[in-house]
Amino acid sequence: MLKFLTIIIRKILTILISFAKGDTKTLKSLLTSEMADNFDQAINVRNKENIKSEFTFVGLKNASVEKYGRIKNEVFASVISVKKDKENNIIEGNPNKIKQVTDYWKFTKNILKKGPNWHLSEIVSK
Repeated sequence: MLKFLTIIIRKILTILISFAKGDTKTLKSLLTSEMADNFDQAINVRNKENIKSEFTFVGLKNASVEKYGRIKNEVFASVISVKKDKENNIIEGNPNKIKQVTDYWKFTKNILKKGPNWHLSEIVSK
């Protein structure tokens, strides 16, 4: 179970970093189609408004798997998240402040398809 949880945590980090970079190609391989559409819309809005997102993952306090088959993770993370406009002025966040985040990330797997791929299907922020 520890190996499985490590894989899910890596997926979460990859999703967060890919979203900050606007890497929709990587995101589509990790998200359900509905979640991919949501992330894509948010990235498009950010691009239209010339907003740059910077994200630094500081550490993970805790992560746990609540259900097997449909994985629901409670993630307690420390992050630095900043949004800047086209002139590089900070419009949200603080580059010198670590923020504590608690989210519930739900992953699903299509059992009819072969392979180990779990896809993010829902995020609920606390």
